[in-house]
Amino acid sequence: MEYIDYYKILEVGREATTAEIKKAYRRLARKYHPDLNPNDKSAKSRFQQINEAHEVLSDPEKRKKYDQYGPEWKHAEEYGKPGYQQSTGRPHGAADEGQWYTGASGDQDFSDFFTSMFGSGFSGGRGRKMKFRGNDYRAELHLNLKEVYKTHQRTLNVDGKNIRITIPAGVDNGQTIKITGYGSPGINGGPNGDLFITFFVENHPKVKREGNDLFLTAWIGLYTAVLGGEAVIETFDGHVKIKIKPGTQSGARIKLKGKGFPVYKKEQEFGDMIVTLMVRVPENLTPREKELFKELSKMQPHGT
Repeated sequence: MEYIDYYKILEVGREATTAEIKKAYRRLARKYHPDLNPNDKSAKSRFQQINEAHEVLSDPEKRKKYDQYGPEWKHAEEYGKPGYQQSTGRPHGAADEGQWYTGASGDQDFSDFFTSMFGSGFSGGRGRKMKFRGNDYRAELHLNLKEVYKTHQRTLNVDGKNIRITIPAGVDNGQTIKITGYGSPGINGGPNGDLFITFFVENHPKVKREGNDLFLTAWIGLYTAVLGGEAVIETFDGHVKIKIKPGTQSGARIKLKGKGFPVYKKEQEFGDMIVTLMVRVPENLTPREKELFKELSKMQPHGT
């Protein structure tokens, strides 16, 4: 009798655990199920072999006999008994070879066999078909920082269909969200798959995001830094006035609490905005302005 390597059929090693065998079986059974491969004539044969391999290797007693006797494992008890024909590999009166390798369930409907393995995955009984969950779809959406500052809607084309989705404010770069039921349709009445969307958010040229905080740089004039005053900061919500204290040094930071990025799926919660102030030194001074600066420098200790 021709030797069939069940381990090779399930694509596992001989030391594979029961859990590994079951996992491999589920993957391959789904891949080669005849209902999923109506145009592949070899799928049915492959599917039968997968069933048979799983039936043997998932049963500790059968697996032990198979490992010891190979293709003769079904007739292991007959070894040593009178009348056993080792040349044929089976007792007198046993079924012929063509009938022996008919698959784990013989003429049983595929779905009957799957019921014991997948439970509620489909209804048992001859002639009923297994229900398969549809495949998941995966998509990428590229947005800029300003676009994810507020909740908005966007239309995506997925597998030829337009899907209108709501993008919550505060979505982060690299974040993936799931939209249930928007994957491919299920098979034989099974549930639809899901749609997974991964967001790629580009930073703003002038604003950097770290978590829910925003960081930006604002330039102020020398006279404002020395004497104090106000500066106008542009934010995603519009313009904000900030107060500048007299004697502000270049590189000083001001925190605007609650003016940062919205917290994902938390209404009216925001991070902070950190503004770094940089002092702009005036250029192209007039002769009079230069004289005034010289006079001021003489009034400072050590000319500072």
